[in-house]
Amino acid sequence: MSQEARTDTGDTGSLIDAAQLAALDAGLHGDPFAVLGPHHEWLRVYAPGALGVDALDPQGARTPLREQAPGLYAGRVPYARPGDGASYRLAIRWPGAEQLTADPYAFGALLDDDTLRGLADGSWRSAEEALGARLAEVDGISGLRCSVWAPNAKRVAVVGDFNGWDARRHGMRLRHRAGVWEIFIPGIQPGERYKFAITDGAGRQELKADPMARRSEAPPATASVVDDSTPYSWKDKAWMQERRERHAPAAPISIYEVHAGSWAAPGEGACLWDQLADKLPAYARAMGFSHVELMPIMEHPFGGSWGYQPLGMFAPTARYGPPAAFARFVDRCHAAGIGVILDWVPAHFPDDPHGLVRFDGTALYEYEDPREGYHPDWHTLVYNLGRTEVKAFMIASALHWLRRFHIDGLRVDAVASMLYRDYSRQPGQWIPNRYGGRENLEAVRFLQDLNGAVREEFPDAIMVAEESTAWPGVTAPVADGGLGFHYKWNMGWMHDTLRYLAHDPVHRKHHHHDITFGMVYAYSERFILPLSHDEVVHGKGSLLGKMPGDMAARLANLRAYLAFMWAHPGKKLLFMGGELAQQAEWNHDAALDWNLLDHPGHRGVQRLVADLNGLYRALPALHALDADPAGFAWSILDDRDNSVVAFVRSDGQSHLLAVTNFTPVVRHGYRIGVPRAGSWAEKLNTDATDYGGSGQGNRGRARTADVSAHGQPQALSLTLPPLATLFLSHEG
Repeated sequence: MSQEARTDTGDTGSLIDAAQLAALDAGLHGDPFAVLGPHHEWLRVYAPGALGVDALDPQGARTPLREQAPGLYAGRVPYARPGDGASYRLAIRWPGAEQLTADPYAFGALLDDDTLRGLADGSWRSAEEALGARLAEVDGISGLRCSVWAPNAKRVAVVGDFNGWDARRHGMRLRHRAGVWEIFIPGIQPGERYKFAITDGAGRQELKADPMARRSEAPPATASVVDDSTPYSWKDKAWMQERRERHAPAAPISIYEVHAGSWAAPGEGACLWDQLADKLPAYARAMGFSHVELMPIMEHPFGGSWGYQPLGMFAPTARYGPPAAFARFVDRCHAAGIGVILDWVPAHFPDDPHGLVRFDGTALYEYEDPREGYHPDWHTLVYNLGRTEVKAFMIASALHWLRRFHIDGLRVDAVASMLYRDYSRQPGQWIPNRYGGRENLEAVRFLQDLNGAVREEFPDAIMVAEESTAWPGVTAPVADGGLGFHYKWNMGWMHDTLRYLAHDPVHRKHHHHDITFGMVYAYSERFILPLSHDEVVHGKGSLLGKMPGDMAARLANLRAYLAFMWAHPGKKLLFMGGELAQQAEWNHDAALDWNLLDHPGHRGVQRLVADLNGLYRALPALHALDADPAGFAWSILDDRDNSVVAFVRSDGQSHLLAVTNFTPVVRHGYRIGVPRAGSWAEKLNTDATDYGGSGQGNRGRARTADVSAHGQPQALSLTLPPLATLFLSHEG
């Protein structure tokens, strides 16, 4: 090849040296905007494989371009103005078709300096505005505005269906201020697939999915998909106006945790979100739940991770349908009076090569040192939240779900693993913070800023932490040094009480503290009591399977436990299948065993959960002072020999007595001191025949006697059914 390629006019305006031509041909040219497009009345187009290229002026008159070298076309085109994508069009003749398009290299810079500066400074607004592939109109031309943060890349190009996945075409412009690459590609339509072809400093090229993609291919395919920018027409105005009251600390919040892919067997044809929209909101409403919480639905490569190893932090998984279908599902939930909480994972990400790992050839999203950047429990990578751009990316993701999909709250996964630099690490396998401590100061600041941003943008949404240690102030305000969450999962209560229930009733008196200890710290945070998916997987068995005894005893234990939970201070969360007394542990590849409802015992548990939710909502004593010690008082704390506990819940006016007998022995004439004299109505008895019990109880009510007990001047004499919980409400 000669050292220069030139047009037959001999004009030096079309010259391009052999090194640049070779770089174009190899897909290695780092600044194609310096070579291609209009320059000093000359136009260059690189279209390898084309049969010919013409330039068209605004009136459609053609100027043929000459092929300088294989794929490179050039010619003098005075009307082609740099930075004005509407000044001309290209007619590219491919084998079998002619393509009319604006020239990507005719457009000027796409991102303004303030946005780029904001991204470098950690602004989530700048990350949301600047990054990703979005349908847009530039210079009156419709197309796809693409930008990606890859500061250490040697070259970045966009590849996809529109260019035959040819990385030589659509090389991007680097905006050095922020390490962002950009290009506008005219004529792109929704549904087209794309990736970024990223060449690292050593010349190695990797195809990467768009970190900010709002839609993805269904796994195992890995491409990003151009999303339709048409806004969804929401019908949930009334819900959104009422959401603040529904999320108030005094509100009855009862959450049904769901894995969307296995709640029910999917039908043929319609997408799963539409199928769920026809059934799940109505079911949750009939069961009395206030919210459904979806295990992570962000795009994730491996279904067996249940979504907890996501890569598409802005895209609902294509397994269940397109983004618009997910929006319809949320809208249907709101129409049914059901809030939607999403599980969201900012702690780690998988190392699939199309994802974030060494995104631009360097440890960009993750820490470089494996003592910080590799998670030994999950064999995943840890986000480097000390980088302002990574922090902005993650906060933008959280707010995206709240804004675009009207999500009512986020449950933030694995917070404990973020807070401690030595989490699951052996001595010598972690790096202390700058003060020599184990706290991850970058993660602390991230969580505080995340919760601050949510409270500013969506003050009526809720943020929930899955935090399994005694880190102080998880739900305390950021201004007071806390992390700023609204609620924290009470993992300690869950572990203690399940350990207690697993014992044979004859031995429970030796473990009485497990059932009562939760009240020692019940007001140190604002808690949600979780019976989550984590307790019914990996060989742990189902909730029913954790209970001792024969089937009748197991069902009775479970009923008593669920009612004890609903009476206990703290919001409620139950994983799907718990209300059916599912016998087998959860299998993400199979639907719940709804056939169990053909059996009276299982149907009774389902009826009990619905009634518990109804009472929880209807009786202010059970929720109005949920986070206030004034709303709780022990009546029976230390009767370990009989394995009985009793306490009073109050809203300051009404009073409800909850009593649980954790043994299979009926106790007649059991005396309990109460704060009010008169009649107490039996609002709930988990031993009722309607629930599958033996039907023993107090015939619907009991009256106090002027006998002092437990520090009270009057007392009730009750029959305590076996393995059962009673609710009695004072009626005067």
